[in-house]
Amino acid sequence: MAIDLEAAKKLSENSLVSHLGIEMLKAGDGLARARMKVTKLHLAPNGYLHAASIVGLADTCCGFGTYADLPDGAQGFTTVELKSNHLGTALKGTLVCHAHAKHQGRTTQVWDAEVFSEARPDRPIALFRCTQMILWPKGG
Repeated sequence: MAIDLEAAKKLSENSLVSHLGIEMLKAGDGLARARMKVTKLHLAPNGYLHAASIVGLADTCCGFGTYADLPDGAQGFTTVELKSNHLGTALKGTLVCHAHAKHQGRTTQVWDAEVFSEARPDRPIALFRCTQMILWPKGG
């Protein structure tokens, strides 16, 4: 099921997602897309893009993908493992994240994502994988 993008925006208000300026473009059916404009806030003290900014974008993108595809009756999810490989950087412009589910089970989902500079969509600056644990109501 695709997530309502306005609902995602409202859900993200006053959170790290809104603080970083992450905008969801699509989430559902095993796919998710998001973008984030690079600002001074996203840079490390050395002036380069902070790895945490990229991880925040990728984890958010995969998280909304998981949220959109929760099994019936599930209460929510939480990230239990993540890994990122950083291959490049961007000092300005917009980053885009493309994520897709590799596994969507009853207890876990595994997602892969790539982050690109919008100016260089042929060259990923980061590869990301996360495992999401599906949360069920207590006693259910």
